[in-house]
Amino acid sequence: MKEKFVHNKGLSKEAYKLIDKEIAKYPPAQKKSAVIAALAIAQREHGFVNRELEKEIAGYLEMEEISVHEILTFYNMFNKEGTGKFKISVCTNLPCALRNSRYTVDFLKELLGVDVGGTTKDGLFTLLEGECFGACADAPVLLVNNHQMHSWMDRVKCEKLISELKEERLVENGRP
Repeated sequence: MKEKFVHNKGLSKEAYKLIDKEIAKYPPAQKKSAVIAALAIAQREHGFVNRELEKEIAGYLEMEEISVHEILTFYNMFNKEGTGKFKISVCTNLPCALRNSRYTVDFLKELLGVDVGGTTKDGLFTLLEGECFGACADAPVLLVNNHQMHSWMDRVKCEKLISELKEERLVENGRP
């Protein structure tokens, strides 16, 4: 039996336990099938997946590093570098574009004071354009941290969302 990959300072023991649960869902010879789940676990723990984490995941899943890198860079849900606490991705594909997603992006650029790809000075928000989120009937749509979808995002809804996210941070930091 092959010796189990020993983790370094990258992923925690808790992360490895979660990855092991994902690996257990597949036949033993197919542990690499858990790569997307492993990348998601790494991102939840670190906020992004850098080259060191890619290498660590590749070693643990007994995959070529380039294969992990290809998967990581194919999906835009993965962060290759740090982002703000709230990563806001606005769909700009054709159905959303036809329903004015460009204006949604412009509203958010104005509200946040950053360009697409930028992070606010306080580290709270990163603004990105995203690919189709599968909610074309609700256009324009955006995702917060890849998990929370918001629909029909006009100026008023954008202002409300940013305000609510800021308040969540203030409460989380113990400020009034």
